[in-house]
Amino acid sequence: MKDFVPDSLWERIAPLLPARPPRRRRSPGRRRVDDRLALAGVIYVLRTGITWNQVPAAVIGCSGVTCWRRVRDWSEAGVWPVLQELLLAELRAAGQLDLDRMAVDASHVHALKGGDHVGPSPVNRGHPGSKHHLIVDGHGVPVAVTLTGGNRHDVTQLMPLLDTLPPIRGRRGRPRRKPRDLFADRGYDYDKYRRLLRERGIRPHIARRGVAHGSGLGKIRWVVERGFAWLHAFKRLRTRYERRADIHLGLLQLACALICHRQLAKSF
Repeated sequence: MKDFVPDSLWERIAPLLPARPPRRRRSPGRRRVDDRLALAGVIYVLRTGITWNQVPAAVIGCSGVTCWRRVRDWSEAGVWPVLQELLLAELRAAGQLDLDRMAVDASHVHALKGGDHVGPSPVNRGHPGSKHHLIVDGHGVPVAVTLTGGNRHDVTQLMPLLDTLPPIRGRRGRPRRKPRDLFADRGYDYDKYRRLLRERGIRPHIARRGVAHGSGLGKIRWVVERGFAWLHAFKRLRTRYERRADIHLGLLQLACALICHRQLAKSF
């Protein structure tokens, strides 16, 4: 279990989890499964990509149904964004974040069961799919992620994605809420959005459509591809199996927090 939920991670998550419901004395039924065991099962599913009913209860210590219910409850309670904000602050305090330069992009995933935030994917012959919209720091560390239908244009989600950026503390002064420079590919090449970015005090660096490659932006923008590689190393995220969008988004946010925790462990 500690391989999936090390002490350093559990010490940060435990205070954020909702309080357990009180148990009456001599109440019938099984005792509530420990939250750490349930979290280990959730991370096991996230890493391996197995279905919830395939969770090895003999190894993890709880059933897949219990794991699903906990990730549902914790996602509804907003645990993962708070954890992400906490870890980003620690990374900034350790000097492991480059918040001056950020990069943004989106990635399609096939949605097997439909549900909310699903649409015909233009890159997958119209099959139902979803999009992961990701913004990373100058090193590729995930800062914010959102979920939309596969038919939503990348650029239309740029401002909503920026709105989800958490206030990143970790140093004296006001928390950081935006980058100085934002890098993006040709999918974001619209002067309207360049203007909106400048109005927010962000300098846009967006590749132009119809211009030959070689602008040099790829030397900096590639970090978002590394961010997606880290994110989709969690096999459960490569395909959307969850019909409920909040469950899939919760797993996305948990994966981002796990990447931040891994980067923080490397800094010590």
